[in-house]
Amino acid sequence: MGELRSSSPGRCPGLGERLPLWGKNSNMTSDLHEYCLNVACRAKKAAEELARATGAQKQDWLHRCAHLLGERSVAIAEANRLDIGKAPAFGLSEAAIDRLRLTPERIAAMASALGEVAALPEPIGRVISSSIRPNGLDVQKVRVPLGVVFFIYESRPNVTADAASLCVKAGNAVILRGGKEAMHSNRAIAEILREAAADANLPTDAVQLISTPDRAAVGHLLKMPESISVCIPRGGESLIRRVSEEAKMPVIKHFAGNCHVYLDKSADLEMAERITVNAKCQRMGVCNAAESLLVHAEAAETLLKRVGSALMERGIELRGDERTRTILPQAKPATEDDYRAEYLGPIMSVKVVDSLDAAVEHIGRYGSRHTEAIVTRDLDSARQFAARVDSSAVMVNASTRFNDGGEFGLGAEIGISTDKFHARGPCGLDELTSYKYVVYGSGQVRE
Repeated sequence: MGELRSSSPGRCPGLGERLPLWGKNSNMTSDLHEYCLNVACRAKKAAEELARATGAQKQDWLHRCAHLLGERSVAIAEANRLDIGKAPAFGLSEAAIDRLRLTPERIAAMASALGEVAALPEPIGRVISSSIRPNGLDVQKVRVPLGVVFFIYESRPNVTADAASLCVKAGNAVILRGGKEAMHSNRAIAEILREAAADANLPTDAVQLISTPDRAAVGHLLKMPESISVCIPRGGESLIRRVSEEAKMPVIKHFAGNCHVYLDKSADLEMAERITVNAKCQRMGVCNAAESLLVHAEAAETLLKRVGSALMERGIELRGDERTRTILPQAKPATEDDYRAEYLGPIMSVKVVDSLDAAVEHIGRYGSRHTEAIVTRDLDSARQFAARVDSSAVMVNASTRFNDGGEFGLGAEIGISTDKFHARGPCGLDELTSYKYVVYGSGQVRE
């Protein structure tokens, strides 16, 4: 079979032309651009075939994937051991190695998650709204797939199955670009997903894993908007900024998660402690963990002593302004950078503010538009905070840790977006779709 050539850097050949197969047994050309173009073209063709797939076929695929993951858990674990063995050479920390590790329980949870996605309502073809116009036209707004999703992620191999399940359930082909540290694990999982697709009479290229560790592959794929509809990067801020700068297609993203908890002057003392400790300590290395604490000056003496002490008892280093350090002498001085920081660890910035207005202003200046929380017994303060804070999620008397697709009842998520166009907040099935208008007439013409 001949090489794929194109005069345009991202243009696919006609669908009638045969594309070379790329897999672990293929003779891969040394030209990385041609390899990436091939992957993108195959994904586009698969997306067009998926548009004809039924919900039942996708259900069959998901159940078959879950079954095979359980059946081949030993082989997956063996592939994962290869990755774990190489992890120190990549400079991974113990926490990063733990995220990489696939235990029998985690493999079982991965299979169970696919069953949960299968149980979600079929999104494609759903009529979002409809109206009958005075001339008799039936105007329907119908949910449709995005097309091809280029998903870039790091470390956790279970994300391979999670992302693919959501994309395909939403009618999209997906190109997966995992980190080199999880290459063996990701490949073992992706091969199962592709085999199950063939069993369900779905295109196997609906799921493709980039098989080269060469980082330049990402740059090539980001310049192929003719085939790739959207890119979703999930990882460190430097990766996401690089993708946003280079991508020629839309990007669904968030850069950082500098989330705030604001304790209003009427906050219940016990609730303030419980929510703040949970928001910061329940799991520190995630994007919806709280990094900043704001306390109203009129209640700071009481609130900050109790909440600050509870945080420090759990090993959290506090960095605060002068008024904070007057109440909590153990706190270190905060710098301008501290108020902008996403620590992802046992550090938290603190500031005493004079009013709700000052809290909102501080969040607007330093926040990342991810998740913000207020603890208050005043309904007007809660409503003002919710209306004025520009964030993908605002929590009233609840932890920032709830900004999550599963917690919001979406079933699962592929990431969290802080953008305002197309998707915002946790991105589940609906956010992996678009819509089009379908109009039914009976011969009407416009006068």
